[in-house]
Amino acid sequence: MCRWLSIPRSSYYYKAVEPVSEAELEENIKAIFLESESRYGFRKIKICLNNEGITRSRRRIRRIMKRLNLVSVYQKATFKPHSRGKNEAPIPNHLDRQFKQERPLHALVTDLTYVRVGNRWAYVCLIIDYTTVKSSACLLVGTRPLNSLSKPYKASLTP
Repeated sequence: MCRWLSIPRSSYYYKAVEPVSEAELEENIKAIFLESESRYGFRKIKICLNNEGITRSRRRIRRIMKRLNLVSVYQKATFKPHSRGKNEAPIPNHLDRQFKQERPLHALVTDLTYVRVGNRWAYVCLIIDYTTVKSSACLLVGTRPLNSLSKPYKASLTP
């Protein structure tokens, strides 16, 4: 039939969207806003309107909210420094910037970090001897139990 009328098939299947009046849109926005106890912003209101079958741009919703003086309530995040009480004991400086050591295994540098292996995290523990500037121990652990991470320290201290 579409070929006979020389019109595209999409015209036959096209369903016109009923236009929503501006006043009705304002009522819907205000109702959703008040229903959310003034918490929803224009993004969530747009999602709610889409669920009701009303498609409007977020910019238009934002303009209507501005015109109606609808401002969402939100809490501003405050910075709170946390003190866990760990690693806060003063550590004496035994090296005193004397990095050139005569005896091996006298000055050790260590680093503990985690890397992505496949779809899991693994912990890598490196110990470097300052006299030889070579890695004296390395450990790759899937989890971080304290006893498995202390193994490379004990291994590096025994020559």
